[in-house]
Amino acid sequence: MDLLSDILSLLKPVNYMSAGFDGGGDWAVVFPDQTDTIKCANIVKGACWLTVEGVDQPLRLETGDCFILPRGQTFHLASKLDADPAQAEDVFGGAKYGGVVTWNGGGDIFIVSSRFSVSQQRFGMLLNLLPFIVHIRREANQGELRWLVERMMQELQIPSPGSLLSLQHLAHMILLQALRRHLDRADAGLLKALADEKLNVAISAMHENPAFNWTVQELADLAGMSRSIFAERFKDTVGTAPIDYLIRWRMLLASDRLTNASEPISAIAYSLGYDSEGAFSTAFKRVMGRSPRQYGRAHA
Repeated sequence: MDLLSDILSLLKPVNYMSAGFDGGGDWAVVFPDQTDTIKCANIVKGACWLTVEGVDQPLRLETGDCFILPRGQTFHLASKLDADPAQAEDVFGGAKYGGVVTWNGGGDIFIVSSRFSVSQQRFGMLLNLLPFIVHIRREANQGELRWLVERMMQELQIPSPGSLLSLQHLAHMILLQALRRHLDRADAGLLKALADEKLNVAISAMHENPAFNWTVQELADLAGMSRSIFAERFKDTVGTAPIDYLIRWRMLLASDRLTNASEPISAIAYSLGYDSEGAFSTAFKRVMGRSPRQYGRAHA
């Protein structure tokens, strides 16, 4: 099973802004709360600092590096850490539909970036299983990803008929390729679990058959591990226990259907392994904070 496609399909990332940044001299830009968004950017030329809320140390980005911020935190990009920051809306206000912003005369750094909205706040629980920063260094930024970035830069610099649609497709491909490049280097979170052959087997089983009454022992057997080692490794890697992950996944599937399909709650409940609508509603409210009916009405 293709778990990365499975997760991205449920998140439904929609590219709503792609732009180029051509900066010069000393500069800094602060990007305020990015709730329900994923930020993806590539350093085409030059170098800068990335400071992210919730991360202790700033990250130095060099030419060819790529980064993704899956959790929507406030962040800064700057030529030096003590530069006075401008607000992102003042810098990029005129580039919502594509284009290149020149700042301080440009010439020192060029960044291509995209921002994606994801489907509703309910997916915060899934994004929170991803790392604060996905950083792909230049040496891993090869082939398809580099070509896609160069293609996007051309579309931004020389807009042509159909450029907006082209930028949207390129942005999605860049996000996908960047996540692929990161899988083998992930140090924590859901992406590391996807790259872990044993944990991947267990997660795939839960995704393929979320209605099954999985036990930790059955999942451990699929992973070829003892129950205790599997449970510990899963929680240490993903950040949550295996059955808690299964319940979260069921509720994500349910919330998607409540929003995008006209199915009876009882049908959703039974399809996800619950013996009654009441049992499902109790689980849904515990995870999502409101009943399925309230949730469906709120997102109608």
